[in-house]
Amino acid sequence: MKSHNYIYKFLLITLVFSGCKVSKDILKPVDATPVAYRGRAEIADTISIASIPVKDFITDTEVKKLIDTAISRNYDLQLALKNIEASDLLFRQSKLGNLPVINLQIAANSNRPSNNSLNGLTSSQFLGTKHIEDYNANLGLSWEADIWGKIRNQKEAALATYLQTIEAKKAVQTRLIASVAQGYYLLLMMDAQLSVAKKNLALSDSTLKMIHIQFDAGQVTSLAIQQSEAQQLVAAQLIPQLEQNIAIQENALKILTGHLPGPVARSSSLESTKVPDYLSAGLPSDMVSRRPDVRSAELSLNIANAKVGISKANMYPSLIITASGGLNSFKASNWFNVPASLFGMVAGGITQPVFQRKELKTQYELAKVDRERIVIEFRQSVLNAVGEVSDELVKLEKLKVQYDISQKRVITLQQAVKNANLLFNNGMATYLEVITAQSNSLQSELELAAIKTARLNASVELYRSLGGGI
Repeated sequence: MKSHNYIYKFLLITLVFSGCKVSKDILKPVDATPVAYRGRAEIADTISIASIPVKDFITDTEVKKLIDTAISRNYDLQLALKNIEASDLLFRQSKLGNLPVINLQIAANSNRPSNNSLNGLTSSQFLGTKHIEDYNANLGLSWEADIWGKIRNQKEAALATYLQTIEAKKAVQTRLIASVAQGYYLLLMMDAQLSVAKKNLALSDSTLKMIHIQFDAGQVTSLAIQQSEAQQLVAAQLIPQLEQNIAIQENALKILTGHLPGPVARSSSLESTKVPDYLSAGLPSDMVSRRPDVRSAELSLNIANAKVGISKANMYPSLIITASGGLNSFKASNWFNVPASLFGMVAGGITQPVFQRKELKTQYELAKVDRERIVIEFRQSVLNAVGEVSDELVKLEKLKVQYDISQKRVITLQQAVKNANLLFNNGMATYLEVITAQSNSLQSELELAAIKTARLNASVELYRSLGGGI
């Protein structure tokens, strides 16, 4: 009865100290997040495009189909889901940390001691046999009281690790959506550039025929024909190069969607695809709460806090209660003779580390250093995220200006080509002026397609960098 009273006292001590916290957590640094992005300090700019669903942000039907297929079939995303499953199993197991460990043991052994040994003489004298049998079946229980919050911190660390795998999956998904959309826009750009190259090749053919006629009439030399042919070959060379790049890009998109390489359907053109004039970035604090990499860094701080608590708790006394009970007999025939074969034992003990060559102290100090490192990494992740958003905002602003200028240049040079051909036909311009006008027009149209694609890609990248696509 007294032993039971001691156990009750142990349990009372456990309840008193179970609320104790041996370490103080470091909170997420609030000052790591700026109030606004560079150049976006307007009060009205508080709603982020990241809150818009993917299906509403990206309107092209074919892009939506590619994104849906990629989310269901992409192998990187499937691996991320498997990581979540594995982490979920570990988290579920950690939630059972406060429960006791119970083991069932069934054993039977027979021992034949020496006739000249004490056991042999005793067994022969009292048991009338030369061998000793022992049959045992028992349940053993062991339970550690979570006095200093060690088990609670282990649960918190497991939960944060599980949530990190979810954030990792979100990061893969947002990057995948952006890659698919940008890859599709790149295809549209190549289609547009291929169309420009073919149109320019036809124009060069027309110019070359005209120069041949003038050569036959003795109005130009063979040099004019050679230079015109060279200009024609420049346009001709672009066609197989662009066709090659288109095939490679289609293969890359197919692989992203989990399919074998092949053609990709296009239901729109680069010219018909519109770029939003203004995209709201919202507030940096909203971005920090959405971006998977920043959220993962914040969860790393939770894990680091938990590890500090665990390492600190390892330096304090631990209370372990054990109990066992079952059936024991020297004869198999009496093994399950109840209650004669019943036995039981209950014990409780406190273990206090005294000297372990400073190992526990070192582990505690290392955990604190690691936590400080995690804080720095969190600040760095926020800084990088804000930098990415700021970069895309600048790109969108300046690319629009470049596009407007490039568009005017294309219109001017296209008119210059018409005027050069007209003047050349009337003998008022040289073949060099015609070739130069055609070359400039070709380059300007290719650049215009590239700038518009860069604008589309920057809008998608801004959406991703703000945490959109989750």
